Amino acid sequence: MVIIGEKINSTLKTIRLAIENYDAAAIQDLAKKQHEAGAAYIDVNAGMFHDDEPERLVWLINTIQEVLDAPFSIDSPNPKAIEAALKANKNPKPIINSITDEKERFNSILPLAMQYKTDIIALCMDDNGMPETVDDRVAIAERLIEKLTKEGMSLEEIYIDPMVRPIGTDSNNGIVAIETIRKVKAEFPGVHIACGLSNISFGIPGRKLVNQAFLVAAMAAGMDGAILDPLDKKLMSLVYATEALLGKDEYCMNYITKFREGEIEV
Repeated sequence: MVIIGEKINSTLKTIRLAIENYDAAAIQDLAKKQHEAGAAYIDVNAGMFHDDEPERLVWLINTIQEVLDAPFSIDSPNPKAIEAALKANKNPKPIINSITDEKERFNSILPLAMQYKTDIIALCMDDNGMPETVDDRVAIAERLIEKLTKEGMSLEEIYIDPMVRPIGTDSNNGIVAIETIRKVKAEFPGVHIACGLSNISFGIPGRKLVNQAFLVAAMAAGMDGAILDPLDKKLMSLVYATEALLGKDEYCMNYITKFREGEIEV
């Protein structure tokens, strides 16, 4: 399971203030804690700073890579901000978060992925907006995979995002996401599936419980990546337990190791 740590996001008030005040110590500490907790990638988002997003994103990249060599998930729809961050990056191969099948966005971000040889998160969305049905999402995923592989990307470099939407706005949103995951993974076993996990619970009480339930169901359907809070010990415990149940942890060795290290919350 590829864990992308979600905490360094300017939509969060404390992070926005840390970026605004150039609080390097706070950002570095949070990046290190996420990595130590199991995040393979550190997501960085400065989207709330509309006028100077590129400069703020570069500051985040430089600040974090002073103390950590984990790869980044560069979280922006802005090609200028993405390019500035990629130029500044000295850490291992990053992920661009994200591209869509919207013509303008696809054509502006694809060249950056090819030039800098990144992985990419591809959202199941096109110029018609966010599709409602499983079949429409799968069709967009098929087009994105076809276009990206035609340009030379391997399936292993592509992370399809099924576009998780809150169950509080439509009770079918959970099953639509899960079935999209299942169908895309069945058709393209080599491609990764990743999503913003907490989107599923937006606007309803007890969000952590819903996130945990969705994590297990989505992993069982084939999801092998997630943008989540790695500091949520219960959530990470479920990642390790579910991997063991799905036969992705030989002899449960990783689960047992995490348990002995005190990383499993029961």
